Amino acid sequence: MQNRIDTLFTNKKKDILSVYFTAGHPEPQSTVEIIKTLARHGVDMIEIGMPFSDPMADGPVIQKSSEKAIKNGMSLPRLFEQLKDIRQEVDIPLLLMGYLNPVMQMGMETFLDKCAATGIDGTILPDLPLDEYAQKYKPLFKQKNLHNIFLISPQTTENRIKQIDAESSGFIYMVSSAAVTGAKSTILAEQEEYFKRINKMNLKNKTLIGFGISNNETFAKACNYASGAIIGSAFIRALEQDGNMDENIRSFIQSITTKSPAL
Repeated sequence: MQNRIDTLFTNKKKDILSVYFTAGHPEPQSTVEIIKTLARHGVDMIEIGMPFSDPMADGPVIQKSSEKAIKNGMSLPRLFEQLKDIRQEVDIPLLLMGYLNPVMQMGMETFLDKCAATGIDGTILPDLPLDEYAQKYKPLFKQKNLHNIFLISPQTTENRIKQIDAESSGFIYMVSSAAVTGAKSTILAEQEEYFKRINKMNLKNKTLIGFGISNNETFAKACNYASGAIIGSAFIRALEQDGNMDENIRSFIQSITTKSPAL
């Protein structure tokens, strides 16, 4: 069976919307309902955050959501328990994103077994070293039909980007700036220069742009330079609003994907 991430990139060439949220936030049992609601309202892919007590690369919104999720009792074993029937509900690609520490506590092989059994399509583990992945874990990922997604940033050297591209499968996560995660209202000219530079490298993997994508303008601009974009902090803020969760999610996704009328 083809990995769902590959199927997505084969069937949809542009404007892919991937949404990140933290499992166990805002409520202990809200994870599955959020996934189902996102899928129902047209999101292409979902990144489920594994909460961690020291999320170094994350901005304040995601940090707070992780703290709340841990207080709510969310853990990696509990997350897998909640997701055990998810493939009876949704068929879009699902990834687990988070830090290496909880994964290594579980054991990489056990973690990957649970991912495969649950129907997870890939992982994003920003602090997993590329060399360690290539030497120790890549065959395991391949055996389980799982992609591991690596991040690049404006500071990543061309040689390193080529190494990442050679070892990667699924897609490459283009971090839009050197800052931590967080919603920004515009994309700067220097970021566009970085996007153009990556495009000229003709990487074998598709790219999605994340960090700072928060509205229709930043999503549309990112999609000019990549297959799509990833939204995290802005969506978590939408989840925290009062009112009906289904309506809040629907209106948020609509605000991101509805094309602005031409001037």
